[in-house]
Amino acid sequence: MTRANAARWRPIQEWAEARGAEFNQSGDGQGFLIEHPKALPGPLRIEWGVSQRSYLPGSELRMRCEMGLNRDLQLMVLCRALMENLERAVFEAYTDTLKTRVDTDTPEEMRWLVMFPKFNNAASQIVRQRFGVVGVTKELTGAWIDGELSEALAQASQDLLPEGHPFVLMSMRGNLYLRTEMSEPDLPKVQALVRLLECAAREAHRVSGRLSDDGAWPTTTSVAWTPSTRPGDVA
Repeated sequence: MTRANAARWRPIQEWAEARGAEFNQSGDGQGFLIEHPKALPGPLRIEWGVSQRSYLPGSELRMRCEMGLNRDLQLMVLCRALMENLERAVFEAYTDTLKTRVDTDTPEEMRWLVMFPKFNNAASQIVRQRFGVVGVTKELTGAWIDGELSEALAQASQDLLPEGHPFVLMSMRGNLYLRTEMSEPDLPKVQALVRLLECAAREAHRVSGRLSDDGAWPTTTSVAWTPSTRPGDVA
């Protein structure tokens, strides 16, 4: 199986190595990891394998672009259908009178839907219809989503991210993160998602420059919860 997967993933390996990245299969041979420390706009890590999120069934592609942004720059865009599903899950989990807060075991993706305001005024009608957008302030969220990233998302919605396909893109802890369901790794799709992540990273870098060292909001946001990271997670 390991050899068969290696042959199937050969185009992705060749693409990664042509970019100066290192390609490795996971220990069980059921997934792979690409490390590109000299990537632009920031060091890039790409993983494909068994999903680490319950809302992404089966296998997922997950990526991290290290940017060194202001750590308070917390922004997220996700598939609208997924946003609605996660909102229902949060509501059901925390309407119990014995659980009055969102605990540390809940992923940021779900906590942020409770914590941060939604941005519903994206300039692109397609973006408004197909994606949900939240962030620490509406002003920063709007500055991030409108422009180059809006165009990239609208284009991706046509084929790369069809309606209802689970997808999350986040700026947090100074980095950009992307997760999406992917049953089988496909080079053109991986390349397109990398370009989308890089676009979001460039736009986040531009927006990050608007923040002062002291931040723009109270520190009672996700700083109140220390994020946990499982071994092998891109986070």
